[in-house]
Amino acid sequence: MDRSFPEILKKLHEIEIDYADGEGIDFEPFDEFYSEEETSDWIKAWTGNDTLDGNEYLIYGQDGTGGYVAFWCVRKNADLLEQPIVFFGSEGEVGVVAQSFGDYVWLFANGIGPYEAVAYPDLERPKSQDFIRFATEYAPSSKSTASQIVEKAKAEFPDFEGIIDRLCQ
Repeated sequence: MDRSFPEILKKLHEIEIDYADGEGIDFEPFDEFYSEEETSDWIKAWTGNDTLDGNEYLIYGQDGTGGYVAFWCVRKNADLLEQPIVFFGSEGEVGVVAQSFGDYVWLFANGIGPYEAVAYPDLERPKSQDFIRFATEYAPSSKSTASQIVEKAKAEFPDFEGIIDRLCQ
């Protein structure tokens, strides 16, 4: 798998994310993907399953408690930006947050980050003009509300939580 960090993801991560003392987006972007070794160590620790290698995940950010956000490379022959985005919380929260990068950027435009998408999918927050400009430029056809984005992702991957639960030991 190509582990090159997409330029468009770098551009997204250049936009300042306002945590707003807990009333904003709880997300800390990375400048590169976790290495294969770091990802393998993480999935083994998170699941308690030493047989996993985590090769299907490309981790590129975290929330303030250490929960990770990753591309889940589950679609064969699909471009990385067309892969779903998933979240693994530090307290066991898990979920698919977006079907693709295009949907994912609209979460931010709606004032919602990956953690909030899993923990509070119906949360209404003030919109972010900087993220709206980005999403409008790079993913105009994906425009949607945060709850619609999460609902679509869950509808396409309804058993993601179950898949992860079965991996845990």
